[in-house]
Amino acid sequence: MDFSVLNDRQAEAVRCTEGPLLIIAGAGSGKTRVLTYRIAYLMQDCGVDPWNIMAITFTNKAASEMRERVNRIAGHGAESVWVSTFHSACARILRRYIDRIGYGTDFSIYDTDDSKTVMKAVLAEMNVDSKRFTVRGALSVISAAKNKMLSVEDMEAEAASRDDDVYAAAYRAYEERLRKNNALDFDDLLVKTVELFEKKPQVLEMYRDRLKYIMVDEYQDTNGVQFKFVSLLAEKHKNLCVVGDDDQSIYKFRGADISNILDFEKVFPKAKVIKLEQNYRSTGAILDVANEVIKNNRERREKVLWTAAEEGRKVVFCQYETGREEAAGVASDIKRAVLNGANYSDFAILYRTNAQSRALEEQLIAKSVPYKIIGGVNFYARKEIKDILAYLKTIANGRDDLAVKRIINVPKRGIGKTSIDRVTDFAARRGSSFFEALVYAENIPDIGSALKKVRLFTGLILRFRTIAPTMPVTELIQTVCQDSGYTAKLEADGTDESIDRLENLNELVSKAALYEKEAENPTLSGFLEEVALVADIDELSEDRDSLVLMTIHSAKGLEFEHVYITGMEDGLFPGFRTIYDVDPSALEEERRLAYVGFTRAKKTLTLTGAKLRMMMGETEGHAVSRFVKEIPDYLLDIKGGAVAARKKEEPRHASGGFGSLGYVNGASGKGKYAGSHSLGKMPAGFTPKQFKVERETSLSYGVGDRVLHRKFGEGTVAEIVNGSKDFEVTVDFDTAGRKRMFASFAKLEKL
Repeated sequence: MDFSVLNDRQAEAVRCTEGPLLIIAGAGSGKTRVLTYRIAYLMQDCGVDPWNIMAITFTNKAASEMRERVNRIAGHGAESVWVSTFHSACARILRRYIDRIGYGTDFSIYDTDDSKTVMKAVLAEMNVDSKRFTVRGALSVISAAKNKMLSVEDMEAEAASRDDDVYAAAYRAYEERLRKNNALDFDDLLVKTVELFEKKPQVLEMYRDRLKYIMVDEYQDTNGVQFKFVSLLAEKHKNLCVVGDDDQSIYKFRGADISNILDFEKVFPKAKVIKLEQNYRSTGAILDVANEVIKNNRERREKVLWTAAEEGRKVVFCQYETGREEAAGVASDIKRAVLNGANYSDFAILYRTNAQSRALEEQLIAKSVPYKIIGGVNFYARKEIKDILAYLKTIANGRDDLAVKRIINVPKRGIGKTSIDRVTDFAARRGSSFFEALVYAENIPDIGSALKKVRLFTGLILRFRTIAPTMPVTELIQTVCQDSGYTAKLEADGTDESIDRLENLNELVSKAALYEKEAENPTLSGFLEEVALVADIDELSEDRDSLVLMTIHSAKGLEFEHVYITGMEDGLFPGFRTIYDVDPSALEEERRLAYVGFTRAKKTLTLTGAKLRMMMGETEGHAVSRFVKEIPDYLLDIKGGAVAARKKEEPRHASGGFGSLGYVNGASGKGKYAGSHSLGKMPAGFTPKQFKVERETSLSYGVGDRVLHRKFGEGTVAEIVNGSKDFEVTVDFDTAGRKRMFASFAKLEKL
């Protein structure tokens, strides 16, 4: 075999075939090349039968690419190597032997929708509070249990609360239904394979005899049951090679357990460890910055990425005054580079959360910069945004049948298709709108039991119409989200997806706040018109030269010539929930995410942030991200006002809030509104109408005075601007940082 294409460390990893081997492969260090060459080396130089080799990847695409690359190197034979994902491998084993543990080999594999259908029936039968115990929430709890190999009995024994008891009971009922249907969900594919191996050792022994050489890619992303599966298979021959990078372990929320890679030698005491630290992707300047940040993690293996390539341009850090200026600056910067000969496709803009894309998209559209979103959709095309906009359209224009039909059952109200069809027919006969027909639903023949549900819906919309003319758009959005039950449903789900959706709704409030601030005469119809003009962009074709927008999680495994990472501020990246988490590993995972983002860049890396950013409709002052502060000044090209003093800043944060809907204290706390623009729960006993606040005509305090805010505590007034709608007061709070707010909402008390 020709080893000239491998560096010394890579060649050593390829030749180390006997015994347990851990390859710590830093970002861009050529781990896929090592794995494919190792398989080819086993076949060509060591005479190993391809039948005796197994390689596990995390995606079917990666498995297919690995097989093709081995074929190119070895000539032929790769088709006999068992290259597959964890789930595919387990499904193959179970098809042959699951009857040994009481299932039929013709079992069904339930996808996510199938699992939801089963759980929906389980919860309905249990007659539990559907707002508190949702289908998604229950499935998430059960999936986490299965990934840790916790049985129904384990969960029942460990239950420490009423909620735990309910989830344990749901777990039992869910499993009984799957067993009755001779069905497995995705998690079961692994769980049942491990169960098969443990209960039927002769089956395990057969696979151990066959699979003499096992390789696992992306080992840092494995969970408990995947670790157990691999450990059982490799126990006999010990020829287990795992490849991964603990510094790129960013999927804890999906069940990944970083200890699998950190504690590998504890499970396999004679394991050899080889580090791949030469990077073939990024410039030296980018790697220096990445190394400086990640070395602050304690839970890691020591490694330092280096490159034989050029040092390259320094990493740029630019701090803007506002989030909007940041988005405009990034868009202008990229457009300028393209005018100088670059391609849009060379650029990627990365961010921590999907909600951040809204401001970026608007500026890219305004500057005619073509873009596409990877792992997501246009901000205004997201389901939750379209849902709430449909509510607003229905309030503003009851004749929009499309909008009304979109939300009549969002969230679920039990108005079935048959009833909707009857209303549609009634409207057609009368020549009226769909909503008008709903208002007069008692005149519809055979409407039956749906009448009560229809009246609840129309009553809700009519109430919204009554309050809309006297309520700012920001408050109207909050009221619609809250009173419709939309946010309650997302909060009850408690999944990562629902949290993202809540953050997107917060961003819609921020958009409305900007509109109100800039419009001469802000109205609901005016807001809807502005949004429609921004959202109405053509679908980009795949072959069009365009930059990409995506979260850093979505960017893992990808690389780009030029990378911008936006929102580098404490409170956003890392988020407040992470900063104040009692578990220090939460912040370490965020730092690993920053490291992953940095190492996506090949030629240039630009980090940006804003001093002031609108969060949940309220302008907040943010300190420079602690991850940026961990980079020595000499490694950065620092731009923007007052950034040189970044090391001296103290982190600012919204006291009692984490910047994410459903996690905000204060919106549901004491006092009347308390200056918060979150979409959290309203104070008990208050109606949306009571949230209307009259303009302050005079203030009891002035610049320099000490004041008290019910949510943010004590602070000093820095600036007062007499705006057209209200006084805009800027306060430097002792613990919450700088806040800009309307005096009518703030209710500041002079000390």
